[in-house]
Amino acid sequence: MSCNPTPSRARHLAHSVAVIPLLYALATPAYADESEVGESIVVTARAQNLYRVKETEIGKIAADPLDVPQSVQVINSDLIEDQGARDIRDLYRNVPGVSADNYATVTYRGFSQDVTYYDGLRGDPFQTFSVPQLFTIERVEFLKGPAGMLYGSGSPGGTINYVTKKPQDEFGGNVRLIGGGRNRYGASADVTGPLDAEGTITGRAGLFYEDMDSYRDHASSRTLVGDAGLGIRLAPETKLVVQVTDYDQNLPGNRLRGVPIDADGNFYAKRSWNHNDPDDYIRYNGLVTQARLDSTLSEALSFNVAGRWFTYDETQKYHEPVALKDTDGDGLYDAVTREYRDQKRNVEGLSFGANLVGRFSTGGLDHTLLLGGDWYREDSSGRNYASRDLPLRSLVDPDYTTDSRPDLSGVTPSYSDARALRRGVYLQEQLGIGEHVILVAGLRRDWFDDTDYIEGSQASSAATTRRAGAIFKPRKDISLYLSWSEAFEPQDVSDQSTLAGGPFDPETGSQWEAGVKTDLLGGRIQTTLAAYRIVRRNVLQIDDSQDAVNGVDQLAPIGEVTSKGIEATLTADVTRDWLISANYAYNDTRVTGTVEGQSVDRSVGDRFPNTPQNKAGFWTRYQVPAIATAFSFGGEFVSSQIDRSGDRLKPFAVFDATISHDFGIFEAKFRIENIFDKYYAVSGFTGAKGAYLGNARSWFIELRRAL
Repeated sequence: MSCNPTPSRARHLAHSVAVIPLLYALATPAYADESEVGESIVVTARAQNLYRVKETEIGKIAADPLDVPQSVQVINSDLIEDQGARDIRDLYRNVPGVSADNYATVTYRGFSQDVTYYDGLRGDPFQTFSVPQLFTIERVEFLKGPAGMLYGSGSPGGTINYVTKKPQDEFGGNVRLIGGGRNRYGASADVTGPLDAEGTITGRAGLFYEDMDSYRDHASSRTLVGDAGLGIRLAPETKLVVQVTDYDQNLPGNRLRGVPIDADGNFYAKRSWNHNDPDDYIRYNGLVTQARLDSTLSEALSFNVAGRWFTYDETQKYHEPVALKDTDGDGLYDAVTREYRDQKRNVEGLSFGANLVGRFSTGGLDHTLLLGGDWYREDSSGRNYASRDLPLRSLVDPDYTTDSRPDLSGVTPSYSDARALRRGVYLQEQLGIGEHVILVAGLRRDWFDDTDYIEGSQASSAATTRRAGAIFKPRKDISLYLSWSEAFEPQDVSDQSTLAGGPFDPETGSQWEAGVKTDLLGGRIQTTLAAYRIVRRNVLQIDDSQDAVNGVDQLAPIGEVTSKGIEATLTADVTRDWLISANYAYNDTRVTGTVEGQSVDRSVGDRFPNTPQNKAGFWTRYQVPAIATAFSFGGEFVSSQIDRSGDRLKPFAVFDATISHDFGIFEAKFRIENIFDKYYAVSGFTGAKGAYLGNARSWFIELRRAL
């Protein structure tokens, strides 16, 4: 297999440009209802039920969240729009138990989570150092706790499922322009609707571009997303949807690590400090194609079949901080050694999934039977040059004018070339007993086959995971539940390499959870309260006591980690025009067991890194119809954490606000984030790699015209 990326940037841009004709075709339908043009949610809609979600498919079956025996939270398009969210990091404050880790990963109920799903399928085009964009996303579903029975291998902390925007039966869309601080500018267009008079064929197309500078010296980002979809109604109750999405990102001055801190969490450098040189970069090109067929055969039987293919290329030329140095002997670190890395990575994945759902009654019992299976194959290859023959980078007075790229002509690169294969089948019964009791039980069998073509090694395993739950509903808008679920996750193929210290045993996990959910007063008050305990075994961590081998970090297992916590959410319509959403999470994640040969210096009983004990967030929105304006204000508090070296990360609180006004022919939104310009860390790595930073104060103005 080739270790060089195959799709070219020009091909990806061509896919993006290809959606433009569909934009034009959809933008001017002869039968559009002109009376709806320019209608604004600020003016015409009540705050009531604005963020309410009545149905989720994260449990594989379309269901009311009250009928799922685990904690579920869904962020819909209204909240994404109100908060001006551009990527997934903008949404974490809304979800208790979820906090930023690094790059595209999150800490989910105490554990790092980097496996995500799109419309229920594997196939994440943002697996490494690019962050998932939200332009193509209708809603984001968070299922808390292990979901091995539903999705196969994954973190026991929880599952994230992105539900993509689909072609709609009614015409709609918008055009947006954006401009703001740090030279931010961009535009987007999104349109959907029927393509024939009968509405048999529907379409959707979107195009997004945004350019902005970072608060880090010489770093910036440029993102282009093209998206198109076609829906074909093959029969009254059968529909096929095909989608294509193209991503192109250029990130100059990246890959960004953090800013080094001392043991008390004090930063050694300014927030603007960058360990990279101005000509370093990440360039990312991704392409995704997926199709799904949904059919209702009868009132008792329905099925769906879906497939997803993706590929991405990532080229990185950057300077990795390695070790802190005290160059003047005053006892304070004032510089870092660095390693220059020239890396290329290509990933191609293909996944399939099928679900058959039967609904029937026997003897007063209501059955919902789920039978399904999924299959996933991922091929990854890469090439890495690494050299430490370069000057220090000062923490106090960095010099960005000297070209420090070393001569790599005499350096021998390392290569990776691997395949991961996952397949599983599952069966679940949901039993309704009268109007008040629901019992759920499920069983899944998974098979895993991993191949490292460079080392010529293979690893195979199998696992059985289970799920059980009980729900009691004293009334239809109150749900009390208890559940138990399991997780199983083979170590990543790259982590099994002997270069990283492998091979390693797979991770396992299980959770007990109990809670209550409400949907009171017709949805005007929604609450959740959950308590849980998760035990996870064979967690891998980077072993900072060992040097990287040719750019590959060394890993070591921690025997057992236990996470315990409580989470609560509230969404309420205080008045007709005033809405409040708030959440709180308490989490205590600690090392509770060890294994023979463990080399990470973290004793049993110690807190686990990047797991804040307390996290709270809120968002309130008040609209004034008389002046066609909505005012929103939100904030987030995260308590202290430790990084992977045991250094303390200080607690922080940040706030943001939005003002939206309808001018009739267009809407305008002004948004400011991190109002008080707090300099803070959201998570930590080790030593010179530092603490990952929260965004500095930023603002933008967006103009939106509904089609």
